[in-house]
Amino acid sequence: MSTIASDIYSSLGLTSSSSTKSKEESLGQADFLRLMTEQLQHQDPLKPMENSEFLGQLAQFSTVQGISDLNTTVNSFSSSLSSDQVLRGAQLVGHQVLVPSAKMALEDSGSVSGVVAAPSAGTVNFDITDANGTKVKTISVKADKAGEVNFQWDGTDDYGHRLAAGSYSIAATHTDASGTNSTISTYIQAPVESVTVGSDGLYLNLKGLGTAPISYVLRVS
Repeated sequence: MSTIASDIYSSLGLTSSSSTKSKEESLGQADFLRLMTEQLQHQDPLKPMENSEFLGQLAQFSTVQGISDLNTTVNSFSSSLSSDQVLRGAQLVGHQVLVPSAKMALEDSGSVSGVVAAPSAGTVNFDITDANGTKVKTISVKADKAGEVNFQWDGTDDYGHRLAAGSYSIAATHTDASGTNSTISTYIQAPVESVTVGSDGLYLNLKGLGTAPISYVLRVS
């Protein structure tokens, strides 16, 4: 799982960027026009400015104007995109999402579910361990073919006793028809509690799992 970017406040415009030039250091359109006017006023009457030079400076002025307009457009687009991200993220609050995770959050009641991608037909064994690293449950699920295999843990140990709420780890191993074992990744379903906008994108705050970038989401339900 990923953590929230530390420069979130700068992404919201609450701090100034060190790379931004001050007013005194930047040359604006008015300054450029003033310099060109002064140049015309003080040119040598015996050697007036060539038309090509004047047209070249006009072209430079037009380029400066175009770059300024482009910056304004890009900044406006960036602001709109950030607002759109917040709206998209807000729509996920309260929904269940499927994300890659080797952790599960067990509550006082209910179960935990997820999926794995089996590389071929065979058996997938899930080993669940508690916070102390002690194995508390093993679940076996048959994979009829390569593809998605669903699993669910009811929160009980191998003896049928309900375990305490908290964080548990899960590891999946696939065994094919020849008996070859391979470790595969697990995807856990968790509810979205809130969203956070970081400088590098949108993050989902998942109950019991922490934060994950929205790009990690495999499915929304």
